Amino acid sequence: MRKDIKVLGIDLAKNIFQIHGTNAHGKKVLSKRLKRKELPEFIGNLTPCLIGIEACTEAHYWARTFENYGHEVKMMAPQFVKPYVMSNKNDKNDARGIAEAVTRPTMKFVSHKTLAQQDLLLIHRARSLSMNNRTAQANQIRGLLADYGVVIEQGIYHIRKLPVILDENKEQLSEEALAIFTNLHEQFKHHDEQIAYYDKRIDSHVAGDANCQALLEIEGVGPLSASGLVATIGDPGVFKNGRELAAWLGLVPKQCSSGNKIRLGSITKRGDNYIRSLLIHGARCALKYAKNKNDRKSQWACSLLTRMAFNKAAVALANKHARIIWAILTTGESYRKDEVALCTAA
Repeated sequence: MRKDIKVLGIDLAKNIFQIHGTNAHGKKVLSKRLKRKELPEFIGNLTPCLIGIEACTEAHYWARTFENYGHEVKMMAPQFVKPYVMSNKNDKNDARGIAEAVTRPTMKFVSHKTLAQQDLLLIHRARSLSMNNRTAQANQIRGLLADYGVVIEQGIYHIRKLPVILDENKEQLSEEALAIFTNLHEQFKHHDEQIAYYDKRIDSHVAGDANCQALLEIEGVGPLSASGLVATIGDPGVFKNGRELAAWLGLVPKQCSSGNKIRLGSITKRGDNYIRSLLIHGARCALKYAKNKNDRKSQWACSLLTRMAFNKAAVALANKHARIIWAILTTGESYRKDEVALCTAA
């Protein structure tokens, strides 16, 4: 059992892993390549140490595995590790850069997910795949029917009525075409049923999760957003304030400043694109109905519309929602909703 290794940087891969170990003084004491089946045994034979890995595919699985052996595991975003990779990029330099980056006091770390969180995100990913497949199937049906002179209005609702549309236009379609379109509609129905199945699984989880129930009190946050945020964020204590969470989700402007000149651009779009889009779509909905309310947040949202475009105002509201979500998950408090009254203007 090796006792001289205090920090271990591991460059994760599918089959071949590069490791870089340093002692208490930061001096290299190990540089080695291991196959996948060799890695668990090697880590199990080390005395507890600090292990650094990049947030990537399989990272959460390996983090849980290494922690089971008693090690402290810290995950980092690849873009934060890159400045510590010296010279040309290769596996050895990557592992050395990871070992160096994990010891930096200013490094920002990613909380690794539990098995339950990964299960919930799996449902979201599967649902997203079914959504994309359903959209592609609907567009294909609509495009192929147009070649026969049958035009369907946009919207999933109209594709669901395809048997009726085919019956009304059967004079324009051959027997072969009718059979193919019927089969395509069956495939569309399968994707539709899959989405409904995943929605039920998500609703079931949200009903039994206190954090999700607390987030549902926020205008524009539904079961999809609440469950996705709780599973993705994991430990909110990783972020020191709500702005850090908003920045992690890519909802803050890019900055290119120098001296006394501050230049702000469009939002960074860093982080999880799926979660960010859910927040922005929810903010659009909340912004649409804000004019009918007179609570403080709704009035603030309406004031945004007087000085910026609708979509920009929706992003600003999504940013505020991200900060509120951090506060709720961190403190355990309920959403403090102002007294809401419908506008009585004639």
